[in-house]
Amino acid sequence: MKSFKNDDHFEVLRKIDKGSKVSQRKMAEDLGFSLGKLNYCLKALQNKGLVKIKNFQKKKDKISYIQYVITPKGIAERTKLTVNFMKRKMEEYDELKEELEGKK
Repeated sequence: MKSFKNDDHFEVLRKIDKGSKVSQRKMAEDLGFSLGKLNYCLKALQNKGLVKIKNFQKKKDKISYIQYVITPKGIAERTKLTVNFMKRKMEEYDELKEELEGKK
């Protein structure tokens, strides 16, 4: 279960790091998450100090939007999650390779 949560957090951190200003709804859609799941992940990342949420308001248009910023702690965590993700994928690759070689 922890791996899935880490994968979700990793994906959200990657999306935020790309720096695009998208709505939560669009971000959830891009990640394949429900809006509730994205909100849950963002709140968890914020509570851990990995993400800051900034509210902005354009006075002229009265349009407000939220910007998500990865903190230095968040960058370190994203790096750790990236390394763990790559290790898991390499292990999966090695297992599949062995399985295929065994079938020859």
